[in-house]
Amino acid sequence: MCYGVMVTASVSNIHRYSFLVAMGYLTICHISRIYIFHYGILTTDFSGPLMIITQKITTLAFQIHDGLGRKAEDLSAEQHRLAVKVKPSLLEYLSYHLNFMSVIAGPCNNFKDYAAFIEGRHIHMKLLEVNWKQKGFHSLPEPSPSGAVIQKLCMTLMSLLLFLTLSKSFPVTFLIDDWFVHKANFLSRLWYLYVVMQAAKPKYYFAWTLADAVHNAAGFGFNGVDADGHFSWDLLSNLNIWKIETATSFKMYLENWNIQTSAWLKCVCYERVPWYPTVLTFLLSALWHGIYPGYYFTFLTGVPVTLAARAVRNNYRHHFLSSKARKVAYDVVTWAATQLAVSYAAAPFVLLAVEPTISLYKSMFFFLHIISLLIIFFLPIKPRQPQRQPQSENSVKKKVN
Repeated sequence: MCYGVMVTASVSNIHRYSFLVAMGYLTICHISRIYIFHYGILTTDFSGPLMIITQKITTLAFQIHDGLGRKAEDLSAEQHRLAVKVKPSLLEYLSYHLNFMSVIAGPCNNFKDYAAFIEGRHIHMKLLEVNWKQKGFHSLPEPSPSGAVIQKLCMTLMSLLLFLTLSKSFPVTFLIDDWFVHKANFLSRLWYLYVVMQAAKPKYYFAWTLADAVHNAAGFGFNGVDADGHFSWDLLSNLNIWKIETATSFKMYLENWNIQTSAWLKCVCYERVPWYPTVLTFLLSALWHGIYPGYYFTFLTGVPVTLAARAVRNNYRHHFLSSKARKVAYDVVTWAATQLAVSYAAAPFVLLAVEPTISLYKSMFFFLHIISLLIIFFLPIKPRQPQRQPQSENSVKKKVN
């Protein structure tokens, strides 16, 4: 259906029509798997692969629109780099969407990167970005993914063991237990909420790291050389566990969690919509995940938390940079606040239904909602800076003349 849209639609509307068809079909399937097929433990869940394909369909449509339907000077640097200037053939289209590496668990990747990988140019292009003669090489090196694959498989095994152990010891159902809701004190509830949400994360670490390792084993995912001069295989990485666990801001946490989905949301929504980009991006993320009410509680809670965190950081962070001790104290406090805020906001995502979510938040007095709204109300929020657009060759010539 979406290939037909891509072939027949005008380049000025190809992204809109593809988005409506793909997201509409995904939403219908989300509804059907719950209310028609009686979604449960024994039901095969086909939504995961469909969610990944939806990301790819819409990403490609927007990149074709950037390449064929917009002027170069109107694109950001990233949009210009990823713009697709020739519509793919049916074989290229199906290969991109249904290749064995990403059809089950993703992650989403850009068409130009995938085409370069299939054509054997992927690693060579990244290597040419480095001056190897300065490093003492007389020819281009041949990076091997073996080390990265082994490391990621070890992390996958560790994540699986942690999930199987911690999820039994700290079940999420305890968050709606009568003792937790009515008898435990507030600090106990806050602590157990943090522990339960920590126990739920290794499941995602397992799936995303394994998917990343599969791509690397096939030779896809090379990202050049890092600052230390080591070969980097993180082009398709979906998370950075160290930065997640040490995040000192809500923004830093989100930037390192489900990285490729965040890139997709930025590509199709955040940098495209003229109004309320944060709100609309969170709503799209919820719709993409499904129709469980808990998803919408999580992402709608994320809106005021994100805005409040941005306001606090912009208004107070610079006061703590004058000395190392102050900076350390600031980092410790913001780390604890970030981890608790994420646990609070993400709890409905695992509870799914309305009643347990309301029960949990009532037991915690909606404290983060109230604090976030007060911060937004009393502290000014600096507007986001517009991205500087790359100049086209013609515009540069005009200025020179």
